Amino acid sequence: MLLALDVGNTNTVLGLYKISDPAADGKSPSAGLGAEGLVAHWRVSTHRTQTADEYGVFFVNLFNLNGISTSAVTHIIISSVVPQVDSTLKSVCETYFKVQPIFVEPGIRTGMPVLVDNPAELGADRLVNAIAAFEKYGGPAIVVDFGTATTFDLVSAKGEYLGGIISPGLGISADALFSKAARLGRVDIRRPARVIGTNTVSHIQSGLYYGYIGLTDGILDRILAEYLADNGPSAPTPKIIATGGLASLIAPDSKHIDLQDDMLTLDGLRLVFERNRPDAVRPRPRAKIR
Repeated sequence: MLLALDVGNTNTVLGLYKISDPAADGKSPSAGLGAEGLVAHWRVSTHRTQTADEYGVFFVNLFNLNGISTSAVTHIIISSVVPQVDSTLKSVCETYFKVQPIFVEPGIRTGMPVLVDNPAELGADRLVNAIAAFEKYGGPAIVVDFGTATTFDLVSAKGEYLGGIISPGLGISADALFSKAARLGRVDIRRPARVIGTNTVSHIQSGLYYGYIGLTDGILDRILAEYLADNGPSAPTPKIIATGGLASLIAPDSKHIDLQDDMLTLDGLRLVFERNRPDAVRPRPRAKIR
């Protein structure tokens, strides 16, 4: 089985996939994407100061709770935007899973041209999101990832990564408000019953929630207008896919978001693995010398 890890600034998402031998069964790399290939998945907090043993024990316990042995893992792929934990996770993989992990980093085969000024700057999670969106839904497409930051990534009709936007996430915006406004206490971030609040809590909830809806749809308005200006009014309208920990909160009230796919990043990691798996390319037998 394949263990896919997406390490974000706030959360780390783990997904365990059944994988097959492509040379033996003739399946394409995308076969089994989605629920039918996913055995288990977990979302946990990212801790920059945890040791390899602390991470290892935690991961082993997650497996045990689901009745899965760590020995079932034969391959591991990792996308990370937290460099401080990369060496720790590499040690976890080698010690607790006996597997050398593949990291999504410059030089890895992705199958997607990255048409930006410096492709090495692009976050691994954003790249695998774009790959999964194009593979699963086609292009053009826009991926909106609601995480610590909210990112917008545009993929062309031909499957090229064209560029994107990074904005502060909803949690960061809320933290800034609570830390800078002395008389405003923390509230649960959720959709309020009415836009116009009648008490301080509902005032804050409405401002955070509908303010972020406005940010999301306002940016998408401009991306769509610029894309159509560049490609002509007859160009197909991009599909807009939401993912990330806060997607289920924001997506339902957005006027633009078409789909919500919570497994998009994990599915992208699986696709990248299939394009780089060490056992996918078998050496040809040598011709006999006559």
